[in-house]
Amino acid sequence: MASYLKMPKLSDTMTEGVLAKWLKKEGDTVSIDEDVAEVETDKATMAMQSFDEGILHKIYVKEGESVPLGAHLALILAEGEEPPANVDQPPAVATAPAENQGVAPTKATSSTAAIPTPVSVAAVTAPVVAAAATVSTETTRIKASPLARKLAREHGIDLGQVIGTGPGGRIVKNDVDTAAAAPAGGGGSLGLLPRAQAKANQTIPLSNIRRVIAQRLLESKTTIPHFYLHIEVDTEPLMALREQVNAASVGSGGPKYTVNDFVMRGLVLAIGSVPGVNASFQGDSILQYGEVHLAVAVAIEAGLVTPVIRSAQSKSIRELSEELKALAGKAREKKLTPNEMTGGTITISNLGAYGISHFDAIINPPQAAILSVGTILKQPVVNDQGQIVPGQRMNIGLSGDHRVVDGAVGAQFLSELKRFLETPVLLIS
Repeated sequence: MASYLKMPKLSDTMTEGVLAKWLKKEGDTVSIDEDVAEVETDKATMAMQSFDEGILHKIYVKEGESVPLGAHLALILAEGEEPPANVDQPPAVATAPAENQGVAPTKATSSTAAIPTPVSVAAVTAPVVAAAATVSTETTRIKASPLARKLAREHGIDLGQVIGTGPGGRIVKNDVDTAAAAPAGGGGSLGLLPRAQAKANQTIPLSNIRRVIAQRLLESKTTIPHFYLHIEVDTEPLMALREQVNAASVGSGGPKYTVNDFVMRGLVLAIGSVPGVNASFQGDSILQYGEVHLAVAVAIEAGLVTPVIRSAQSKSIRELSEELKALAGKAREKKLTPNEMTGGTITISNLGAYGISHFDAIINPPQAAILSVGTILKQPVVNDQGQIVPGQRMNIGLSGDHRVVDGAVGAQFLSELKRFLETPVLLIS
């Protein structure tokens, strides 16, 4: 019997999808649960499976086209089956497709069943990352005054290599005179400053991932009353312990641990003391989570994703480190599943590897807090004896939803985190 492949709902906020790539062509045999296409959702590009078997007789949607949920993508016929009379005109799309149309059921575990599925802000994620955005180049003629064109012809100067300083980047007489006066190697009379070549403007279309990042960031900043707190942590004890742990671990064939591994452990321990930050605003109530499902920001080619370490409060530094490495690897290889991208209760974002000393992160709804971790800086500090000595300091910030978290609660949480990080033996006890 003839059946249709329909645009499935592959994320909780998806309303339409882009058919990124067909993995099958007309005439191919398809089996149940076999990948037939890649669909770009509002979070990522994901593999779409067939729920029927037979011959892929007709494809209705071309690669790169965007269609709503429930739209008919292709027609599948049984072996030897005659196509319907309207084979070239698929049925109209329902105005309100069922929530689970074309979606395989997912089993909920006891640790996540009571937790709403947040949409990652920064991080929207995917098993198959969205294809690189197509870049279109603006091909407009070179803007130059008539006199500048005349002088350029006389001096044999290529206007494409001249930087315009006139209105709107227009090349004027002085620009051509400057180019004519420059030595053959360019760079002005002394030949010290290189001349940058003018480049055309580029228009980069928004992918679904980038579009939802823009929407969710705007929603977060305009609907959540953010407040920001910062604390400075003495990291000398932590770095000394990390050096010892890494030496022992590498010596026995184990992995090296990053500063972020220790910070993650400190975060979940601090939540044990101040659980109020591990919560979300529910409109007429506040939901305080019993477990810490830690979302960690990971940079990938398509943007920022936040895979989730579930039940982080029950895991050691080694377990946290191993799970984050596995999730980050899957994110970069485009293999994250929807279950690994949702359900976070608090987020950590670390830009220390980029040399950022401190920053304020945007909250990931419906979570009520996000931790921002900066780089470790070597700097002069004043010790307990009033002496100026070399030291190492790290800035950690907290962005909080003031509907859920009061400033004093946020301060208590950061104070507890500071205590754990400055007494790092507590992290491994």
